Amino acid sequence: MNELIGRVFSFEKFVFPNSGELFAKLSSQGQAPKALMISCADSRIVPEQILQAQPGELFVCRNAGNIVPPFATMNGGVSSTVEYAVVALGVRDIIVCGHSDCGAMKALSDPSMLDGMPNVAAWLRHGAAAAHVVSRCCPELSGQDRVRALSLENVIAQLAHLRTHPSVAAAIAQGEMALHGWFVDINAGQVLGLDGDCGQFVPMRDDRPLPVALSARRRFGSDYGAEAAE
Repeated sequence: MNELIGRVFSFEKFVFPNSGELFAKLSSQGQAPKALMISCADSRIVPEQILQAQPGELFVCRNAGNIVPPFATMNGGVSSTVEYAVVALGVRDIIVCGHSDCGAMKALSDPSMLDGMPNVAAWLRHGAAAAHVVSRCCPELSGQDRVRALSLENVIAQLAHLRTHPSVAAAIAQGEMALHGWFVDINAGQVLGLDGDCGQFVPMRDDRPLPVALSARRRFGSDYGAEAAE
């Protein structure tokens, strides 16, 4: 632990001075992150490393299981973070990122692992839809295969929850918001992206278009009514 804490001196002596101009700009002009990333709190997943992001480029929300509770009047940390990112910071891309070998998804697959952890059990109920889909559609899966399927399906479920948040729903309707679903395979060092057109997770490659779960285009409900009336 002392070794980890001691690295703060390295930041003060080397990292900060070498990026002095960047930190001065962030201090005087504030932040303008390009995206909000909602990822798992797992120590093996580092959003800034995955995106090779510099300070100020990425707004991050981490929690067990990369969960996004559906919008409710009761306040919560994830809901507040989403609202602030969209309304105050003007973020127009949100990434929900799951990963392989996820402890939260293992617990969702085997609830007996949650004995003595009532708060974690309650939190993971937000992944119930993913568990139900996998149980109904892929009952033959077990072990790591089931956990991987749960992890992928959970990303889809949390993207659906995200769309219940008023700030996100309004940005989507105005054509100002794109949603992304990612899955990091820790062992393979590979990132899969949800392609909303085909409904599949596909490898992200620099020679192919970026897979997007929900692209930014106007979806204002009254527009449909106007078209139907014509």
